[in-house]
Amino acid sequence: MVEGLPQFIASQRVCEDCLVGRQHRDPFPKESLWRASKVLQLVHADICGPINPTSNSNKRYLITFIDDFSRKTWVYFLVKKSEAFGTFKFFKSRVEKETGAFIRSLRTDRGGEFTSHEFTNFCHENGIHRQLTTAYSPQQNGVSERKNRTIMNMVRSVLSAKQIPKTFWPEAVNWTVHVLNRCPTLSVKNKTPEEAWNGHKPSVDHFRIFGCIAHVHVPDTKRVKLDAKSCKCILLGVSEESKAYRLFDPVLQKVIISRDVVFEEDQQWSWNDSHKEAIVADLEWDSDEENSTQREESDESGTDEVVGETESESDSGALIEENIQPAEISPRMERIRRPPIWMRDYVTGQDLSDDESASMAHLALLINQDPTTFEDAVKSEKWRQAMDQEIQAIEKNNTWN
Repeated sequence: MVEGLPQFIASQRVCEDCLVGRQHRDPFPKESLWRASKVLQLVHADICGPINPTSNSNKRYLITFIDDFSRKTWVYFLVKKSEAFGTFKFFKSRVEKETGAFIRSLRTDRGGEFTSHEFTNFCHENGIHRQLTTAYSPQQNGVSERKNRTIMNMVRSVLSAKQIPKTFWPEAVNWTVHVLNRCPTLSVKNKTPEEAWNGHKPSVDHFRIFGCIAHVHVPDTKRVKLDAKSCKCILLGVSEESKAYRLFDPVLQKVIISRDVVFEEDQQWSWNDSHKEAIVADLEWDSDEENSTQREESDESGTDEVVGETESESDSGALIEENIQPAEISPRMERIRRPPIWMRDYVTGQDLSDDESASMAHLALLINQDPTTFEDAVKSEKWRQAMDQEIQAIEKNNTWN
């Protein structure tokens, strides 16, 4: 290619100046050289966060535990990283009692939450071998790092699909992990992580679209006869304790656990609108002069009214239904209100004349059988004693002084 170039012999000496200028990191292996052959033989753990915004329960971090053999994932939520030690003890107790096996190795990074004295001493006391990554080498904990990336990608997608507020990210994380544990993975051949963990094929018949509209049945004990039997909620996943769905009531701002649910998977809640609890006042009726006048005018105009009475042994408070011809009533006219049927025999005295009202007042006095004049009162011993006691009280209190 060129002329006059002398012959060079490849030097076996390390050139320090070359390393200063262009030294690079050694490549990481594409696949692990060793895989666990039993459950809990190796557990991967990592913390993801802080996540903004904080959740409705002030959680900012999530910690994942992954069994290397089955690749099943457990997720927990933390307010502070220092809670990792307590969470690991809870996870260890749970999985060891569930399987009858013991955690043999734990692979984490060198974060302070995993290298504290209490964490290290606990692992030594329980015979857990620690596998810590090299500083600035998260690739050595690639199983946890890749799982966290997959989880957060799915969380962003499900929150965006139904326009759910970001403060619900822990609910989306729980649902994502629930789905991933029941989906096939390249690391486990011909099995899902759930089946590889417990030996049973999981069911996915209960899967629904996260964040869709769910109509929840209201139990009989929480409503009366004419209350709604269903309320509209939002699906947030499944319950960990019950065979039921976990739902959120956006009106009452509370979480509901129920199995009696009807879904509208193509619908979503409008979070931008303000929703207030509806107040149903169809059973109220007024007796003011305005409604009386409208009732009289309606009767004089020859409006036909069909009154249907519905009575049953279980419901004594029947209602009166009104079917008014729509062509003869103006749309602006208010609905004529009628009292319920159980008040038909109740007389208010509103239509009585002055003389009749006075007579009714005298009859009420006679019914009580109390004396109406002083002459009648002094004839009774008990009334004389009552008057004497009243006079004594007046004199004692110096009322007239």
